[in-house]
Amino acid sequence: MSKRPNFVFFMTDQHRADWLGCYGHPVVKTPHIDSIAAQGVRFDNFHVASPICMPNRASFMTGRMPSVHGLRYNGCALPLNANTFVDMLAKDGYQTASFGKSHLQPFLDISRLPSGENVERLIPEAWNTPDGSDGLGGDYKQEEPGTYEGDGYYDFKTPYYGFQQVNMVTLHGDRCGGHYQQWFRQNAGNWEDLHNPDNELPHDYVCPQAYRTPVPEELYPTNYIAERAIDYLNSQADADDPFFTYISFPDPHHPFNPPGKYWDMYSPDDFPVDLPFSDHKNPNPVMQLLKENYHNKEAQLTPQMMMYQGDREIREARALTAGMISCVDDGVGKVLDALRANGQFDNTVICFSSDHGDYLGDFNLLLKGSMPFRGITRVPFIWSDPDNRSGAVSNALASTIDISATVCNRVGLAPYNGIQGKSLLSTMENRGDVRDSLLIEFNESSPRLCFTSSARVRSLVTAEWRYTIYGGLEWGELYDLKEDPLETNNLWNNPDYQLVRGELAEKLCHHLAAQMDESPESIRLA
Repeated sequence: MSKRPNFVFFMTDQHRADWLGCYGHPVVKTPHIDSIAAQGVRFDNFHVASPICMPNRASFMTGRMPSVHGLRYNGCALPLNANTFVDMLAKDGYQTASFGKSHLQPFLDISRLPSGENVERLIPEAWNTPDGSDGLGGDYKQEEPGTYEGDGYYDFKTPYYGFQQVNMVTLHGDRCGGHYQQWFRQNAGNWEDLHNPDNELPHDYVCPQAYRTPVPEELYPTNYIAERAIDYLNSQADADDPFFTYISFPDPHHPFNPPGKYWDMYSPDDFPVDLPFSDHKNPNPVMQLLKENYHNKEAQLTPQMMMYQGDREIREARALTAGMISCVDDGVGKVLDALRANGQFDNTVICFSSDHGDYLGDFNLLLKGSMPFRGITRVPFIWSDPDNRSGAVSNALASTIDISATVCNRVGLAPYNGIQGKSLLSTMENRGDVRDSLLIEFNESSPRLCFTSSARVRSLVTAEWRYTIYGGLEWGELYDLKEDPLETNNLWNNPDYQLVRGELAEKLCHHLAAQMDESPESIRLA
């Protein structure tokens, strides 16, 4: 190579691994993402550090688990002084840019704190900065909607967790915020009409959050992100410095609103409910409660909360999600075409992943939540390297926290002290696996459903088992992934598996013992 490799990293939102053609989905069409896998390494057993947006995105950036980097649940913020692998690349001469969803800070300005006396009970906090800053004068409102209310283009303050240039897109669906919202108001002459829910296009779907948007494909956030990224990549075509370009699509996260031709690209009839609630032999209390709520016609507490739905709703949600995925795939294809056209493709590492999955009909559930079934914890990870464009599949266990160490290793940088991830390059080169188990965390900021206190869920995943404890509760989960890959039979209370439970509990304890910040390193004996 004439210079160090460039990187283009694609990230999607709420996109489970098996909903790509290259991961074996029989219906969803993703030829462009499949082409990355055909010239790279596709990881088949890749899991998130946490199956929820903000904590896992912070784990992606830092290579650390949520309990260590501090962004433990949605609504928190990653400290601005947190070290990220993008920081390291920037310090080493890389040009770094982010296009699309970041979600390392809250993008809503709605307080979750209750009113009245309860507010006083929650103050003071555990740190000495009651304004919520890091004590260094940092601005933690750059993703909030008020930042983008002006008619001009907001001048984003950088560096932002290592990114020297940021084009921000917040929220989900057809009414995203951030820089996209400012662009939309300037480029859609009838933007208020397009965002008026009374102008929804006609349809007969009954699935919750199914919305047929009047926003055309060319004005939809997915296309906006792809086009802004292409403009940047073209501007870097003759640059001497290598680049790391992060392209993060808010789809296929609900609401279910694929634009234009993508709405009816797929039929609900093409998506049978192939893992219904009845297939689970001993559903846990959360699953049972969600089903009861559905039959009692109880509404979701929030639009983000997992829910049980009937077969028709599940099929419709699947068809619309497939349309959103194909829309993203076309955006990926445009970027790949641009890389080839401007001569950068042959010196660019291309990666694809997602921040977490979606139950998407498994056991008649939708969205994400406290139960770490593989539908929400197993996500795609594809690494296509110009040094080796041969398609391969790795069955090695790997985690979101491993991405940072892998990128650093690829460019010859030692990971900073405190990174918990492991480089996957040796695995890609068939020099052995880097881990025999991994940890997945889930935290809630308040009690919900069956939990009398905020959920604290910890899972250990190996090649053979998924072992999960729910903090403070007597019940847990144990699944034999070899004999029961769909996780339909919880062996937690089976006396024949008590020894297995004990062995996995001990292994989980070793993971939990490692959840401390190893940085800064001691420089004196005492």
